[in-house]
Amino acid sequence: MEVILKKDVQNIGEAGDIVNVKDGYARNFLLPQDFAEIATKGAKENREKNLARIKAKQEKLHAEALELAKKIEALEVIEFSAKAGESGKLFGAITTKKLAEEIKNKTGIEVDRKTISLDAPINKLGKFTMQIKLTSKVKVSLGVNVSASEVLKEEIEDIEETKETVEE
Repeated sequence: MEVILKKDVQNIGEAGDIVNVKDGYARNFLLPQDFAEIATKGAKENREKNLARIKAKQEKLHAEALELAKKIEALEVIEFSAKAGESGKLFGAITTKKLAEEIKNKTGIEVDRKTISLDAPINKLGKFTMQIKLTSKVKVSLGVNVSASEVLKEEIEDIEETKETVEE
């Protein structure tokens, strides 16, 4: 089925593109979510008239995304402190929701957690990298450094001191 995209759709195309998709995908997802409209003769003519407006809007969004990217890149690394076991494994995990909240706290920029992708789950101490996809063309890489919380470090030291006393 040939449709005209009203909004950017990942792995399909950008707003204003005419694309061929499977009938079920169009009927069950794109059309009900208002991501696309059926590419009729009238819709195609209307698209041609609105193409300049659509392109101007995309350029504006791209420029805004570049500004946001600069602000986010200025952070360079986000520091997290979490409870961890002696092996370095976290009790729980640092989720994309927590990452998005931390970015908002540091920069004031709201990032949708769904746009954040991790190369590996953050469930242990160490350094990680996350990708933030602001638009289809603008992506930002940001480092995440996870360290043990201060309370846990003291508990581990107390346990080690206790072990030493018991062994003597």
